[in-house]
Amino acid sequence: MSEQLERIRVNLSDAGCDQAVIERAQRLYETGRSEELVKLLRRCRCGLMAELHENQRRVDRIDYLIRRTKNAFASK
Repeated sequence: MSEQLERIRVNLSDAGCDQAVIERAQRLYETGRSEELVKLLRRCRCGLMAELHENQRRVDRIDYLIRRTKNAFASK
């Protein structure tokens, strides 16, 4: 396995991609289908961004509760 391919596999794993995605990326890389590989990577990125945005909404909700709680106790 080439060093480049190993870096791709490690990075996908570190990003939380499942084994099926990693194997698909490997096949695309090995067969020189770079455009399809880029599309796969972009889909993975899109999924991660959706998770990021959802987690940001959750953090915003907790921040809201913190402010409300502080204000409620400050006015007593």
